[in-house]
Amino acid sequence: MAITAAQVKELRERTGSGMMECKKALVDADGNMDVAIDALRKTGLAKADKKAGRIAAEGLIVVELSNDGNTAAIVEVNCETDFVAKKSEFQEYAAAIAKRVLADNPADTDSLLALPLRDGDAATIEDNRKALIAAIGENISVRRFIRMEGKGNLSCYRHGVRIGVVVDLEGGDAALGKDLAMHIAAHDPRPLCVSEDQVPAEMIAKERDFFTGQARESGKPDNIIEKMIEGRIRKFLGEITLLGQSFVKDPDQTVGKLLETAGASVLDFQRLELGEGIEKKTENFADEVMAQAKG
Repeated sequence: MAITAAQVKELRERTGSGMMECKKALVDADGNMDVAIDALRKTGLAKADKKAGRIAAEGLIVVELSNDGNTAAIVEVNCETDFVAKKSEFQEYAAAIAKRVLADNPADTDSLLALPLRDGDAATIEDNRKALIAAIGENISVRRFIRMEGKGNLSCYRHGVRIGVVVDLEGGDAALGKDLAMHIAAHDPRPLCVSEDQVPAEMIAKERDFFTGQARESGKPDNIIEKMIEGRIRKFLGEITLLGQSFVKDPDQTVGKLLETAGASVLDFQRLELGEGIEKKTENFADEVMAQAKG
């Protein structure tokens, strides 16, 4: 049976598979569209399974704010290369997931993957993920998300495609909220919490033990050592708490002082950075060539 270009086009639109794959599936199915779709889905599942173990540390951070401004979502969707991260299909997939997080408030990633990608879709986010793997040829994962409901006013900021921040601000204005979100994205080290009282006691105890060991090596009297330890603890808390950090746009004042002047307070913030905690595979190209030559 002769397969028409229109049939191939329709199958590509419905499955996202490549042109030659679609043509072959239609030929094998004697032009039956439904049979061809099922065959491509099975192929896609097999491809997705084969690529599941490959490291996906590139991708996108997407930040989405609800229409009423009361809820925000940050989503990390990964792929293997930044080339794929720039593809419109991948970007549209990630953006749709962020909208679904806002709309449905899933409990966890597994619950999110079981939801339809868009309203009215029969295919789930997981179905679309596997179809995208088959079409693009890289492992893709929906790694994590945060959904934040504001008690004050939410401000969102995305730095390129790699860092997303949401700040819940009481008082102040939209400009201050954006400045704070940009600070949280840019500051090194990144703030771990808003204020000192939110720092876990075990984290402080661990740092105190470390500083104590360093200070005792100085051979100074105990009273001096204690002052040294307390000074280093204060510096440590200033570095990891938002209020204690020097404001990136005006390093002469802390974020705490900035907020005090504005009569505002940060109720909460969330920050995601692409690829955090993913162990990336590093290879020596010359060694890889030699290994292939020997093998």
